[in-house]
Amino acid sequence: MATATDSFPQLPLFDLHLQPQDLQAVAETLRSGWLTLGPRTAEFEEAFAAHLGARHAVAVSSCTAALHLAYLAAGAGPGDEVIVPSFTFAATAAAALYCGATPVFAEIVSRKRPSLDPDDVERLITPRTKAVCVVHYAGYAAAADRLKELCDARGIALIEDVAHAPSASLDGRKLGTWGLAGAFSFFSNKVLSVGEGGLLCTDDDDVAAFVRSRRSHAMTSGTWDRHTGRTDTYDVTGLGFNYRLDEPRAALLLSRLQRLESEITRRRELTVRYRELLAQVQGIIVPFDDDEVPTSSCYVIPIMLEEDGRQAEVSERLRERGIQTSIFYPAIHRFTAYQSRFPGLSLPITELASRTELTLPFYPHMTHDDQDRVAAALAEAVAR
Repeated sequence: MATATDSFPQLPLFDLHLQPQDLQAVAETLRSGWLTLGPRTAEFEEAFAAHLGARHAVAVSSCTAALHLAYLAAGAGPGDEVIVPSFTFAATAAAALYCGATPVFAEIVSRKRPSLDPDDVERLITPRTKAVCVVHYAGYAAAADRLKELCDARGIALIEDVAHAPSASLDGRKLGTWGLAGAFSFFSNKVLSVGEGGLLCTDDDDVAAFVRSRRSHAMTSGTWDRHTGRTDTYDVTGLGFNYRLDEPRAALLLSRLQRLESEITRRRELTVRYRELLAQVQGIIVPFDDDEVPTSSCYVIPIMLEEDGRQAEVSERLRERGIQTSIFYPAIHRFTAYQSRFPGLSLPITELASRTELTLPFYPHMTHDDQDRVAAALAEAVAR
């Protein structure tokens, strides 16, 4: 809990305001008596696929589940490698381990552009490489176009981790539709959030069929099929998982999806203003460029402290002012579980970014006064 005084009420990193129609959609689902994978999930999948311009959207229990199934669909298994950034959430790499494959960590371009570096990816490709996973950090497009060319030329699958970037685009094409599959997150702090949940999108019919099967124990029919009389039995055709999304969350997603574009528009407006304020703060780097905001989902506001070694100090000074911050992200390869697997691995740019990054409070109903307060407090904290 922040030690804020009455003069400095706490500004959280993220905040969510649900609307009456959201609550009504969930209440109607609860009253229906059908709570597991069913018609509302199918309706959301159809709507989200149309929104992305993708052939298929398959709802699952989390973005981690979507990544796991995407890597499996790409053929990743024991002895194979999946190239991933280390500057991301741990699930991007862990999902490769779930397959029995080895995550191979690549560098980001720079602290100004903390996205997967295609040149380093090319250097790391071996005959064992099955897939490359690109993360669209903070909602800004990474070089999916270059990576697609690189992967296509070598017969490697490109997977997109789009947890930060629903409705963001690159060259007029929605992120998540550049590779074999895109993995989205509906976790509680995401742009389109319902607590838990994820989705895999793809234009590949075989991948979609594989993922639909494996999300529900590789059964040939689900409970809704049997409830509606389409069949009264099922077969199990492979090793599947319990990666289903439930109906109340699907109903909430359907309701919130109607406001996704307007909320992202608001995020972009606030991001432009935030970037103007932060441009006046000495001693920080603001990742990405102003002209990228109109095509970003503007998920979070990350900054990099120019001076190494001050991350904890600056964060504590902001906390004293009632302003919550976070680190997006500690480098995966520096976690205990990964140091033992990859001893001696050095990614200097990623490690510096992880030691100097701070994520500032941001959400669609943030006020201008809130932004002014954060920028002023940050300027003071960094100047000391």
